[in-house]
Amino acid sequence: MEYIQIEGCPKPVSRLMKGSDYFFHNTYEKAAANLDAFLAIGGNSIDTAHIYCGGESEEVIGRYMKERGNREQMVILTKGAHHDRTGPRVSKEAIRADLTHSLARLQTDYIDLYALHRDDPAVPAGEVIEILNEYVKSGAVKSIGVSNWTWRRIKEANEYAAANGLTGFSFSSPNLSLAKANEPFWSGCVSADAETCAWHEEQQFPLLSWSSQARGFFTGRFSPEVRDNADLVRVFYSDDNWERLERAKQLAATKNVSAIQIALAYVLNQPFPTCALIGAQTAEELQSCDAGSLIQLTREELDWLDLAAQRV
Repeated sequence: MEYIQIEGCPKPVSRLMKGSDYFFHNTYEKAAANLDAFLAIGGNSIDTAHIYCGGESEEVIGRYMKERGNREQMVILTKGAHHDRTGPRVSKEAIRADLTHSLARLQTDYIDLYALHRDDPAVPAGEVIEILNEYVKSGAVKSIGVSNWTWRRIKEANEYAAANGLTGFSFSSPNLSLAKANEPFWSGCVSADAETCAWHEEQQFPLLSWSSQARGFFTGRFSPEVRDNADLVRVFYSDDNWERLERAKQLAATKNVSAIQIALAYVLNQPFPTCALIGAQTAEELQSCDAGSLIQLTREELDWLDLAAQRV
């Protein structure tokens, strides 16, 4: 397993991050077995959120860490301030409420990586930095970041932090995958485009990608004729993405791996620090991700996969 460092977090962060949006109390043994297997391959970082599974995801992780006595081994990424039916919730009150709940559910007194789940462009970026710095100073949060913020908003926030002697954002968690999104998964979600990736490369700013394997687009289960997954059709079906899939298959054949492993390697071989959030729920899927995370791709191969070059 490879690791990256994220400013503010004293622990190394495994580049595979275990997704937990299926962790429920009534399937606790499955979640615990998945986490045991993940730790066995060297993984230590878990992605969760205040809203996942109605709060059960964080509770299951808290129970697991207490039972195993391994809180200090784990890097917990959790997120708060997701909007609700009334609209955006990026406010001092909402952040306090969500973070307080998350700490209690996780049975811990600190969060390794804390991110705002959504943005509210109506709130000045500097105001958000001021709010989150209260929790950095108290020790409740080690490192702050964002999910589904544009790079311009992150830049604005970090410029404010630098000018005012405050802690800025240390990571971003948008969608990044070899298959490019035609439109947002959900309103307000952000996928990393070429401009975003160029900024991350220039700044060497860590990116923790959700839907890193494009929700199974590269598994071989889908084709232009198979249209039973409406969300996948809406977000990923395009001529360019079918060409990317074909190129992933071709490159996979030369390396004796699978196309979905190439898709994972695409995320992990970017010219800036990246982690990939994975949804592996079986030993086979986890082993595939583990092997895929070790595949090395050249810049030329990345460009070819991404249709920026004609041939490897």
